[in-house]
Amino acid sequence: MLGIPIFVNSSMILLAALVTLVYGNYVRGQLDLPGPVSYLVGFGFVVCLLGSVLLHELGHALTARRFRIGVRGITLELLGGWTEMDRDAPTPRVDALVSLAGPAVSLVLGGVATAAFVVLPDRTMAGQIAFQLAASNILVAIFNVLPGLPLDGGRALRAGLWAIFKDRNRATELAGWSGRLIAFGTGMVAFWFYRLGSLTLVGLLFVLLVVFTLWQGAGQSIRLARMTRRFPLVDLGKLARPLLTVPAGTPLGEAQRRRSQDPRPGVVLAVSDAAGNLTALVDPVAAERVPVDRRPWVAVDTVARSRDAVPALPLGLSGEQVVRALQAHPAAQYVVTSGEDVVGVLRVGDVAQVLEPRRPGPGNEAKQKEK
Repeated sequence: MLGIPIFVNSSMILLAALVTLVYGNYVRGQLDLPGPVSYLVGFGFVVCLLGSVLLHELGHALTARRFRIGVRGITLELLGGWTEMDRDAPTPRVDALVSLAGPAVSLVLGGVATAAFVVLPDRTMAGQIAFQLAASNILVAIFNVLPGLPLDGGRALRAGLWAIFKDRNRATELAGWSGRLIAFGTGMVAFWFYRLGSLTLVGLLFVLLVVFTLWQGAGQSIRLARMTRRFPLVDLGKLARPLLTVPAGTPLGEAQRRRSQDPRPGVVLAVSDAAGNLTALVDPVAAERVPVDRRPWVAVDTVARSRDAVPALPLGLSGEQVVRALQAHPAAQYVVTSGEDVVGVLRVGDVAQVLEPRRPGPGNEAKQKEK
């Protein structure tokens, strides 16, 4: 749509079926309709609701385009949707405008649906759908402007804090914690209404699903801000592991013996041809799978990957450029080049250790074993 790819998450099918069933039963009781007709009305409401969510996200996407921010696509899922952009907003003002464009669209849709409800005859299918669309869009607009990530209001809060502190990462982290407070407060209010009998068990479970999603989204924002702050520490020159090349056909056991005697830390085994040119990198996972008693008889080539199959990173990339390259071309290891020469190997676990030094993981454990 408008040159923007639209994706529908499988969870949206679950939501569509649930809303069709619940709303179909509701209008059957309100309008005394036969079962099939009432569920058809429920499905019609689902289509209108999805259209409202899509227009909300298009508000973000088209505003981003207005400021020359590329849009990769819009995804519709169980609890709404999200717009993926190819870069962050360049200024706090643009960040705020892009963030608030979605709720503004929802508010306009709610106003139009309210006007339609007032004009349409009471207790009709069209009137019921108009009322539900008005209520849902206005509720979405109000809820989305709450000041906490990952909500749109949280992005606007981040923009304001960014303008004050001149630090986008710090602003993101603060807005993320605000989002967690909102999630916690929403959960407490939901339990209170449930205790009062104003909220059903199904309604409580739905709100708790929303709360869980908000909590997770806020946590991801906090984590991302902390990682982004450490981008300058990603230095290819320091992180690239040195190479130890052995001729093709060398027994794996002999290659590992030579590596164990190399005084350099974190040495990576590589394979060279008869002319001494690097042709492959040994896969440490595949090498470990070979039984110890078989390693003297297994050629190192059999547990190696061709250099051409390993992504390359040129020396001199900034930390942010390295992370973007890793996201664009996921792999376990990368050759680090200087012109035509390979100067080392970057392991993705080493980058993860720099970005999240307190986070344990298999990459960090493997690094400790090799040392």
